[in-house]
Amino acid sequence: MRRLGAVLVALLLTGCATGPSLENQGAVTAAPGDSHHLTIGSAGFTESDLLAQMYALLLDQAGYKTSLLTVANRELYEPALESGQIDVVPEYAATFADWLNAKTHGADAAPAGSPDLDATMTALRRLATPRGLTVLDPGRAVDQNAFAVSASYAREHDLKTLSDLGASGLEVRLAAGDECVQRPYCEPGLKKTYGIDITGVDPKGVGTTQAKRAVQSGDDQMVLTTTTDATLGDFGLVLLADDKHLQNADYVVPVVNRARAGSEGVTKALGALNDVLTTADLASMNQQVDSWRRLARDVARAYLADKGLLK
Repeated sequence: MRRLGAVLVALLLTGCATGPSLENQGAVTAAPGDSHHLTIGSAGFTESDLLAQMYALLLDQAGYKTSLLTVANRELYEPALESGQIDVVPEYAATFADWLNAKTHGADAAPAGSPDLDATMTALRRLATPRGLTVLDPGRAVDQNAFAVSASYAREHDLKTLSDLGASGLEVRLAAGDECVQRPYCEPGLKKTYGIDITGVDPKGVGTTQAKRAVQSGDDQMVLTTTTDATLGDFGLVLLADDKHLQNADYVVPVVNRARAGSEGVTKALGALNDVLTTADLASMNQQVDSWRRLARDVARAYLADKGLLK
């Protein structure tokens, strides 16, 4: 896989702009393609690997021949997706919408993603279509920023939601990345949307072991992590619900190269996952890979078989 990744990087560096010209941003009129040899891209972290493996297994069962390719940098794999060197990739709706928006309109463009899933999907598809990309429907699984406290702290103060924490009047020191002090979904949003009294940000990173230990020990009261964090229980932590929807709609969505993988067959095969995959399922699978050291392909296969999606 390393060799294939190096080959792809070399191809990208020598020019791969074979997708639709953005000078003609408008209708992409070519019929959806149905190549039977598809390359599934992964961004190289556990969850992306799991999703890519599930996509490959479902497409294999539907009669396609698949291979997997890991390209950890979106700046590389997105152009490869446009050019058809990668045919299918798991993405996150709001994050990908913002990334394409910045690529299209510049780094200072207003965000395209939002907490509203329908609005986010509309914006994402509007940005993806001129690039020859089709964004398939999202399911129920979402990997958003999230905030966790110790289970004992939650019990002591009767906390289930971020609104509960705001109403409590408790002073909160937050373990997060140093960018949290400026990001609207982090310290400013917690103060404005929930009225939480953030007294400081402890720059220990997003969901890192050090950040979780700081909350576990009581040095900090809350940690910024994600909704599919598989290790919260190991530190005695629980998520507080984002009940006012501060975070963007980062639902898992398959994105395909329309000319090679825009067919009904691909859409139907991958759509089967939408009916079953939940955020909790993703967290459980992440844990099996990260904590139990199981192979992503084995975990993906077992999950699909358990859900009746593999024969």
